[in-house]
Amino acid sequence: MKSLMKNSLLSFLLVFVACGFMATADVPLVNATPSDESDVRSAVQRIFDQLKGGQYEALYDSLPSSFRSRTSRDRFVKALQNTRNMYQLERIEIGPPRVSGNLAVVDTTMYARVSQPFNTDGKLVVQQYLVREDGSWRVATGDRATIDRFLKSNPGFARKFPIKRTRLFVQQNGKWVEIPSVRPTGK
Repeated sequence: MKSLMKNSLLSFLLVFVACGFMATADVPLVNATPSDESDVRSAVQRIFDQLKGGQYEALYDSLPSSFRSRTSRDRFVKALQNTRNMYQLERIEIGPPRVSGNLAVVDTTMYARVSQPFNTDGKLVVQQYLVREDGSWRVATGDRATIDRFLKSNPGFARKFPIKRTRLFVQQNGKWVEIPSVRPTGK
């Protein structure tokens, strides 16, 4: 039952953990402009709103090209449609974006009403990685192996913004209770 609950709650993170990308060069740390930070925040909010609204086709177009080259639109859309009855996204809290060149990271907390395997409120605390591609910020959070490769190829960014463990909580007796050992898929 615990495993089923984890799978149900993690399904609403699908778009954020399924999107990996390949980084090939160390990006020098630069000061972010308020515009960059605003653009990152807007990208995270837009993608969350697309996921929440079931706009999976549009969401697919908002993902990095490296992800789109590995996963067909049809497969992506069907995977998300298959999770639709497990939860209802409610809102997202977006922390301060940290930008370095064409890379960014932002801490988020997503809230959802989980309906399977039982009715409860859930929240997922996750660090989102973004890449600027063709002038637009794209959420590029991936599995742990992908993130590790990304950080290894960008040591300055890795030192400044170390990876945080994804944390999953459910509401029990009016309190948030953490479900232990929640990790992005892959490793």
